Amino acid sequence: MLLIYGSFVQDQVWRVNQFPAVGQTCVGQFATGPGGKGFNQAIAGQRAGAAVQFLGALGDDLLGTGARAFAAQEKLDAHWFITQEATATAGILVDPEGRNLIAVALAANLALSVAQLQQAADRFLACKVFLTQLECDRDCTLAALQWAKHAGASTILNPAPAPEFLLDRPWQACIDVLTPNETEFCALLRQAGGPVLGAHFVHESDAQLHAWCQALGVPTVIMTLGALGAFVSHREPRLGDSAQYYRVPAERVNPIDTTGAGDAFNGALAASMWLDPDQPLGTHVRFASQFAGLSTEQPGAARAMPTRAQWQARFGG
Repeated sequence: MLLIYGSFVQDQVWRVNQFPAVGQTCVGQFATGPGGKGFNQAIAGQRAGAAVQFLGALGDDLLGTGARAFAAQEKLDAHWFITQEATATAGILVDPEGRNLIAVALAANLALSVAQLQQAADRFLACKVFLTQLECDRDCTLAALQWAKHAGASTILNPAPAPEFLLDRPWQACIDVLTPNETEFCALLRQAGGPVLGAHFVHESDAQLHAWCQALGVPTVIMTLGALGAFVSHREPRLGDSAQYYRVPAERVNPIDTTGAGDAFNGALAASMWLDPDQPLGTHVRFASQFAGLSTEQPGAARAMPTRAQWQARFGG
């Protein structure tokens, strides 16, 4: 199965005509719903057709009760660790172009210990593909990657968010695929002693992007580029790809809310790798890019994830 360890966050979303300036109050429309990078990715993977198991932490509160109910509604096989901290929440502003500003209190996601997580060790032994992010306790996340790698799973780290994260040897040794967006990639490269990249670095040559990707020290980097698609860089041609590096263009969509688009990409990527491991990585990246594009056409995060049937109807898969 596809195992995902990560965060649950209850999203509190305001849609506004424009982002407020400092000290300004804006009137907007409000909605709330389930989110968090880990949970979003689990719902995306489930709706994309994979057999997903999810590990996450909640508080003993109403928001936690709601999370369990939504997971049950989605028939998601979720193992919840109940902590003394509150269930995590996020404040999200979305403008008419679908762009977002987000602040999050990770709460219960940071309260789990490695010893508690190890209670689910049997799930790591059974997984074929493992996906995680950086919204949970870092020691737990590293331990989870190490257990999955030791069990022979293909491991994926979505390094989000990554403002002050050093991808050192213990992490490099247990990551097969790294999936940063542009901002996260710049932060990782800077932490690794690389150059400080300008806003337009993605327009550099593919050879230059590849060189920067390889400075991160992992076998494969998939950098998501929003409307520009994705860039794939291998240490050497692998995972069924004949090319060492290449771009995958984005599909045309009609975005209204980009919240969770990166999570849709990661969940769909992991699902595709689990469903058809004999296909080259480029095929999985193309599917993930299309799936993520569809997610932007609906408001919200977890609830906005498309289904495989919707993907087939749009892209003829």
